[in-house]
Amino acid sequence: MTAPSLSWSEKALRLLRRMNNFYLPGSSRSECLRFEVEGVQVGWVPPAVTPALSRFPKVFTPPQEGAITLCPGLDSYNSRSSSVHSVLQKLREENQYTCLRGWREEKYEVMARFCDSPLMCMERAATSLFGVKRYGVHVNGYTRDKDGTVRMWLARRSPTKQTYPGRLDNLAAGGLASGTGVRQTMIKECQEEACIPECIAENAHPVGTISYTYEDEEGVFPECQFVFDLELPPEFRPRIGDGEVQDFYLWPIEKVKDVIVTDDFKPNCAMVVLDFLIRHSFIQPDTERFYQELMTGLHRSL
Repeated sequence: MTAPSLSWSEKALRLLRRMNNFYLPGSSRSECLRFEVEGVQVGWVPPAVTPALSRFPKVFTPPQEGAITLCPGLDSYNSRSSSVHSVLQKLREENQYTCLRGWREEKYEVMARFCDSPLMCMERAATSLFGVKRYGVHVNGYTRDKDGTVRMWLARRSPTKQTYPGRLDNLAAGGLASGTGVRQTMIKECQEEACIPECIAENAHPVGTISYTYEDEEGVFPECQFVFDLELPPEFRPRIGDGEVQDFYLWPIEKVKDVIVTDDFKPNCAMVVLDFLIRHSFIQPDTERFYQELMTGLHRSL
């Protein structure tokens, strides 16, 4: 007998469970070690990574009381960053961890909370080996017709992208690299990915964050995305910029709603669009029985 097809609501819940699977029974969470710097937890070290770190006793202390820490002599931002970078370079040469094959020469700051001063920085491709928080910026681009009808701009990722090639995506998005601000990153990504000039991009409104933690074969991913809404002039058409996008589409909201729960959409970007649909009242509590569950899944504590 063929299994009954899932409703849209059930598919949306499945998406959110997938993106928060680190919290579900059967995850590696109970086996992970806390990654601590200066006595503060900044991440989760998956069990498959612990043996590799134990080979570098001048950088990492042996596991103790459920935690791995940096050696006490590494007492500054620069000494921590350079020592860990050297370890990661060696692990990259050994080709044991698939995530390091996507080395980007892009650094992410490591801190317990976004409001804290960073304790060190780390190569973006390696962050999942330590389960450190990753931050990014995503832009919902949309237009409003004369009759008030809202349509949304979506991008299709290039087939050569390292992650999720060819999937649907937000209008513009990017990771928050070391030393860059949130709004600065938003404007840069708009210009680079969609050729949106600064005079238009600067009209984007920060509307909050979404947060989630998932794990896969490459490690643990606690992520927070800073979300912007950008209403574009009806006559404006985004153009391909740096080659990370192969096409742009302007779709009605119902079509957008349907596609975000399919495998054609990059999962975390689908969450950003889901948040947009809720905030703009295209999904309402009287008609969506899982409304509260959707809200919870979009804003899990890291």
